[in-house]
Amino acid sequence: MAERFGGPYSPDNSRREKPGTPSRKHPFEGRRPTRAGGRVNMLFFAPFPLVLTAFGENAAGLAVDLAAFGTLILAAWLTREGELAHEAYEARKVARRPAIPRKIFASVLTGVGLFLGGFAPGVSVLNPVIFGLLGAVLHFLAFGPDPLKDKGMEGVDRFQQHRVGRAVEEGEKYLASMREAIQRVGDRHLIRRVEQFQTTARDLFRTVEEDPRDLTAARRYLGVYLMGARDATVKFADIWTRTKDQKARADYETLLTDLETNFAARTRTLLLDDRSDLDVEIEVLRDRLAREGLSINGKGEAQ
Repeated sequence: MAERFGGPYSPDNSRREKPGTPSRKHPFEGRRPTRAGGRVNMLFFAPFPLVLTAFGENAAGLAVDLAAFGTLILAAWLTREGELAHEAYEARKVARRPAIPRKIFASVLTGVGLFLGGFAPGVSVLNPVIFGLLGAVLHFLAFGPDPLKDKGMEGVDRFQQHRVGRAVEEGEKYLASMREAIQRVGDRHLIRRVEQFQTTARDLFRTVEEDPRDLTAARRYLGVYLMGARDATVKFADIWTRTKDQKARADYETLLTDLETNFAARTRTLLLDDRSDLDVEIEVLRDRLAREGLSINGKGEAQ
């Protein structure tokens, strides 16, 4: 018998999700294209002509060209790591600046590498100096500086923020292990389900980062529950690759739905607690203003 299709965008969708199930977010919702893309990858290929020309020179020329090649490859690696660190910094509302300014170091090393690449015995050093300076400036203009100050850290307890950072880092490791395990299954639907759960879990991460006081209420979610989700994913991947057990697959999908629901509920609870704190602060302020003979109108202005 023919079955009517009912997708999420159908006018009369009879396959709507059960009540209480969190609305599914696209795994790429709110994400930007990676900064460490094609431009950065080209930096790894640009120095290879130095290897081809190095072995046609004498020992001194060989050493200089290979040193230039190694310096430029190191600069490319630092650029990529710096872009990834900058990307992680921008993804968070509360973040510390990178401990090492990788992109700035990469600009300097690019200049040094181009200087070495253009240097030749018996030739004026003016040309390689110009090449090096231009290369360093252009690299800096192309990729920009590293973040040089903390973001959203004003009035935040540094000790608490450090605890949150360690908890989130641990949670991200569990999520990465989940993705690696589910990739072995090779099922695009399950990979998307895991990505959806990761998006929901990261919403909780961002909520805790914005208010470190929420760490106590969310610690089990960032540690114990994610560790259990990681272990369950690894075991499911092992079972599925060996037996293709449909019941194990159904149980695993049910687990993902339960995890998604509970993580979303915890995030909503923390946000409601933050709203309650805001309401308390507003009421306290209103009481103080009232005692001083002032009031706040509907636009939030004192009269």
